[in-house]
Amino acid sequence: MFRFVWRQLRGRAGRSVALLTGVLVATTGFVVLTGATTTSRLAVIGSLERHTRASYDILVRPAGSRTPLEAQRGLVRPNYLSGLFGGITTAQYDQVKALPGIEVAAPIAMLGHADQIISGSLDLTGAVDPSLDRQVIRIDLTFDTDRGRSVGRAAPRYLYLTKHPLIRPDFSGPPGRKLRYTDGSEHAVDACGREYAVPREVQPDGRSLPVCDPFAVASDGAAGSTMSELDMTSLSAAHLRPDGRFEFGPARRGKPPAPTDRLLLPVGVSVALLLAAVDPVAEDRLVGLNGAIQDGTPLPPDRRPARVDYSSWGQATEFPVLATSRPFVDGSVSATYRQLVPSGIAGLPADTVGAALATLPGRPAGGGREDFADRYLGDIRDLIERPGECCGGVLDLVLQAGPVDYDEGPDGVLRPRTVTVDPSVYGSEFVIRRQRSWLADDRSFRPLNQVPTSIGDEALSHSWRPVGTFDPLRLTGFDDLSRVPLETYEPPTVEGADDRSRQALGDRPLLPNGSPGGYLSAPPLLLTNLASVPDLLVGAPARQRKAPISAIRVRVADVDGYNERSAERVRLIAERIATTTGLDVDITLGSSPAPQTVDLPAGAFGRPDLRLTENWSALGVASVITKAVDRKSAVLFALVLVVCALFLGNAVTAAVRDRRAELAVLACLGWSARRIGALVLGEVATLGLAAGLLGVGLAVPLGRALGIDVEWDRALLAVPVALLLALVAGLTPALRAARAHPWAALRPPVAATLRAHRTRTVAGMALVNLARVPARTLLGAAALGIGIASLTVVGAVAYAFRGAVVGSLLGDTVSLDVRGADTLAAVATVLLGAAAVADVLYLDVRDRATELAALQATGWTDGALTRLVGYQALFLGGLGALSGAGLGLGGAAWLVGDLPAALVTTAALAALAGVLVTCLAALVPAYLLRRLPTARLLAQE
Repeated sequence: MFRFVWRQLRGRAGRSVALLTGVLVATTGFVVLTGATTTSRLAVIGSLERHTRASYDILVRPAGSRTPLEAQRGLVRPNYLSGLFGGITTAQYDQVKALPGIEVAAPIAMLGHADQIISGSLDLTGAVDPSLDRQVIRIDLTFDTDRGRSVGRAAPRYLYLTKHPLIRPDFSGPPGRKLRYTDGSEHAVDACGREYAVPREVQPDGRSLPVCDPFAVASDGAAGSTMSELDMTSLSAAHLRPDGRFEFGPARRGKPPAPTDRLLLPVGVSVALLLAAVDPVAEDRLVGLNGAIQDGTPLPPDRRPARVDYSSWGQATEFPVLATSRPFVDGSVSATYRQLVPSGIAGLPADTVGAALATLPGRPAGGGREDFADRYLGDIRDLIERPGECCGGVLDLVLQAGPVDYDEGPDGVLRPRTVTVDPSVYGSEFVIRRQRSWLADDRSFRPLNQVPTSIGDEALSHSWRPVGTFDPLRLTGFDDLSRVPLETYEPPTVEGADDRSRQALGDRPLLPNGSPGGYLSAPPLLLTNLASVPDLLVGAPARQRKAPISAIRVRVADVDGYNERSAERVRLIAERIATTTGLDVDITLGSSPAPQTVDLPAGAFGRPDLRLTENWSALGVASVITKAVDRKSAVLFALVLVVCALFLGNAVTAAVRDRRAELAVLACLGWSARRIGALVLGEVATLGLAAGLLGVGLAVPLGRALGIDVEWDRALLAVPVALLLALVAGLTPALRAARAHPWAALRPPVAATLRAHRTRTVAGMALVNLARVPARTLLGAAALGIGIASLTVVGAVAYAFRGAVVGSLLGDTVSLDVRGADTLAAVATVLLGAAAVADVLYLDVRDRATELAALQATGWTDGALTRLVGYQALFLGGLGALSGAGLGLGGAAWLVGDLPAALVTTAALAALAGVLVTCLAALVPAYLLRRLPTARLLAQE
């Protein structure tokens, strides 16, 4: 039998070489393509291991703290912890800390927003006319934030400048109905009709007259009232000395202010900084807190709030904090100056002064601007360098800002809901003049609750003082692709999502504006220790006092990036924490930023509607990516195998059909059906074995040429794969050959039609021709369809990694690892499918050569015959492309979990590509038409 098989192969060398080439191409292509897919999976795993190490692996939160968006889509908004106040007891923290396998368990207790007045100054020196004896400079202030799109115009401020000396009240003495002034004289505190002390101008006759502030009355209010920067108007006084220098400001320890060369008017803005309590030791182990210290000393873990004496200002309880060196706020003030020339100010009643200032004409005298973020660090350093001096940051109460609620549009765009905030939350029944941010009157997105830091009439005595500063950007850094907004100190990142919004923001990111009710929430920027929490939360709800910890960030030991072993280790410890404590536990290992589109409504101070891109967190991205890659690999493996089998099956079937007369003769000579089938399978198996051996030698160098790592052990798979593919492809033709009969030699190579009918067009004849050999037509269409399906799936995978499967920056990076190999595999399957279609058309031309010769003899031109083949290619390609696109679309929808419009577009483009490739493949059989020996074929017929 082997000799007979060998003679058959040698006797039909051309057909044998064609079959051998087909098996070799299919086998080598399969080995190389599967090597590419395996390489891409290893690249994905490598990317995940490199890019998924975050500062902590598990986030433990109070039970019930997950939001609907988090439950439905696995998305967590930026700085989510900033709106989470308490819920975990110290006993539960001790339970977590005691579990084996935990490297660090770092608690954090969010306490609320504390005020800090960032001070600045405006230089009025250029607005002074040194020739005038007396003058008033009017300062019109404009505060802005949100990249200059929110603007608040303040009431004007006035500075009275005189060449006559000024004496100022000395507050260092005991309080009373009279106050001592810097020249030693005493004057009543109600000289202007209200009990407030004012500077006095010394007249040429030696008398001193009060410089009444007409706005001081308006500034005083009932207990609990508040005022913002926009309300803080005043009339201050300065002395222009003969030497051209200025004396301006309050007396210090009974002495007049020191003369200066510049006339600087203090201005300030109130900024709410989020205060949180941490365990400094655990925080240092988690993120390297001590390594980020810039000024001062680290935060002491056990230091309690201390009582300090501010001399004449009284006593206060100071809470130790570590303050940020970057406030992450956007705000500035600009001013325009006008010079007024009054006839006299000193000695006039307050009402008269106010009326005069309102009606005096003036001339422009310049302007100035101050960026408060640049001034912030200087204020903090002053507090560090002057311990014991009044006063630290305001801490009479803290404001707790709740989370933002969202409405989700049909296109997935999020729109935050606005809330109404009671203005009384900014006040205190014990505080008369407490400055609040002017943005408190802006549109609010977060509910606010007031938490007094003490109970009783000692509310004024609480403040915070920094022991040092830390730079959040110098904390232990991790990969940008895994630095999720869940990380404690991650600065908010919000960019314009469309041209209009980017233009409105000046192509700069939107920053928090310092308002606790604003949309953007900054991370905790003031850190105190857990030892201070009981003293700070005396006025908080009982629930928070009993369970002050907001979250516990857990780093698992022996975990370095995402891999299967690390993921399983983290999962087991997360389950133990949840079982032991009953708290909500989230695995943050393998999470990644997931940009979301947010439509921010317009503000009350001029900021327009903005469409923003905001970095949210997608939980479990690495796990989703790994599963998606595995599913994609399995799909592509199967598709490559099936297309190769169909391609070879078509080739073997064609060879058997070509030998139908010979096989019928063998049956007449007494060959059994089993022997005839064994002959066909023997020929195919021999060719498959030879192709496999050749594929071993070709796979490795071909893989290297394409940049694909194909190891020798993988290359050896070419032998069993080639043999198996050849046997599978030859099984059906062998069974058909075994059933051959002598009359099969006379049987036409096409199926008989049930009813004859006339076709009037070339396209109709093409359809009839395809219907005459339905099995061959369906086989070619199936081969092409599977190739188109694979191309559709690859397009879906590329889309999925960008958004639909994980929607994360990590997914974008991983997609680069899989895109090239997958595209190569898909294109190869499409080309194999197109080759199968070309083979179908070639066989059709060969089998119907006599018919085509007759058509030529009756007057059909070469062009008409070419159009006939072209129509067959178009219909066959259309059938395969449309069915393959539909199959690929279904697989893509299964892979992605949705059917967005982008996937439908991908499937349509893949189908169009399949039709074009099929039409190009038809050029070979179309060329064969021109070489038909018409006369010989008709003579044989």
